[in-house]
Amino acid sequence: MKLFVRDLTVIDSTYLDHKRGFVGESYQVDVVLDGQLNEQSMLLDFSLVKKQIKAIIDAEVDHKLIVPKAAKQCTISIDADRTQVDYVLEDNSAIQLKSPHQAYCLLECDAVTISVLEAYLEQVLLVKLPENITGLSITLRSEVISTPFYHYTHGLKKHDGNCQRIAHGHRSKIDIYINDQYSELWVEKWGQRWTDIYLASDEDLLDPALLSFSPKASTVPMHCSAYHSAQGYFELLMPASRCEVLNNDTTVEELARFICETIKQDEGQNNVTVYAYEGIGKGAIAEL
Repeated sequence: MKLFVRDLTVIDSTYLDHKRGFVGESYQVDVVLDGQLNEQSMLLDFSLVKKQIKAIIDAEVDHKLIVPKAAKQCTISIDADRTQVDYVLEDNSAIQLKSPHQAYCLLECDAVTISVLEAYLEQVLLVKLPENITGLSITLRSEVISTPFYHYTHGLKKHDGNCQRIAHGHRSKIDIYINDQYSELWVEKWGQRWTDIYLASDEDLLDPALLSFSPKASTVPMHCSAYHSAQGYFELLMPASRCEVLNNDTTVEELARFICETIKQDEGQNNVTVYAYEGIGKGAIAEL
């Protein structure tokens, strides 16, 4: 007997890629359970499927940086409170960050793919489910988006939950209207502008000389951010070309406002409306 749940939850996370650097992703999650009926003539109560499996997925990968720890360009150092990841990119620049342990999902692979994530979650989940569940299948799906979109990574130090982690992200669409008419031109521009971008707040900028780790030698300009939050101290060093620094927090509300104000500078008296998404099916609206 099998039990299925579609759109069980959404995973919002970021993974490291040799060419693209930080890649923010949002995956819809489907699950199929296989096994024997229990004393209630069920495989597992649907309420438990949603609560228990979602909780495990959230704890393992959601709002985390997913790191291919077996990659030859990846070096990991672990101390009592934090984990440091040094990841060399295709152009020989590097991303370095040091964060509390719970900010990462360290995978035994040399490249992060959907199939690798699915296999990892299946392995983790199966040992934590009741004994009558003898197998399961996890399917991760990207939202079907017919218009331009972007992948972004950020951290929200003021957030009480896991959004405070300095490198988690989203795959997000954007809708822009000028005088209530959808603007393909502006949507395309922002889709290109924020392709695989890291979005930082200017109040989190740090002199690289003040990092608690030694920066790798670099021939390109570097961006450095750091902050204290409830989960601990986060530090990040990365190529500046892969980052945009904003004069506000990087909540989706502030991102919608920033995009709207930036477009308004060019549109003058025209009305501008921006629907900025944070992953799948949620976001903020700004109007000027």
